[in-house]
Amino acid sequence: MFDKTLRNLKDEEIATRIIKDRQEGLFEILYDRYKPRVYDKVYSFIKDRQKSEEFTNDILSKVYEKLPGYKGNSAVSSWIYSITYNYCIDYLRFQKKLHYPEWNSNHEIPEIPDESEEDLSSVTYENLLKILEMIHPEEKALILMKYQDDLSLKQIAATLRISEDAVKMRLKRARTRIVFFYKEHFQD
Repeated sequence: MFDKTLRNLKDEEIATRIIKDRQEGLFEILYDRYKPRVYDKVYSFIKDRQKSEEFTNDILSKVYEKLPGYKGNSAVSSWIYSITYNYCIDYLRFQKKLHYPEWNSNHEIPEIPDESEEDLSSVTYENLLKILEMIHPEEKALILMKYQDDLSLKQIAATLRISEDAVKMRLKRARTRIVFFYKEHFQD
């Protein structure tokens, strides 16, 4: 095992030591730190404990394989979460044949409110979780990447393999859909 000094290193320092100093054994520290977080993100999309465990291991293996390509342009956590979201979305697209533009046209919102004018201060955490399950997985990923993981538009675009303009448009649509579902299902 590693001493406390190594376990207290920041993620970026561990990544640098793995990449530049070839201290591959340090990946175990990143693995231990991120396994529960990656699992939680995977489970929030897949809703299957066994698959989530398998996917978590696959994702962390990919992280290890891709680590030499990590440039340090974002936090290690953001980079790992990008790989996680990509993996989950690719899986869902393949399994459920979820092509976002087609899904979106089949799930049009009848009247699109301007979400910036809505007061959502009364939304509970539980209701937000329910709403996130109602929207497309890509919209859910966009919301989580932007507001939970604090990824930049550029990072989100790279993760989803779409343009930054498409990210802005889909993010606005996702926020609008959240407001719509909140009003439709949870507002008195």
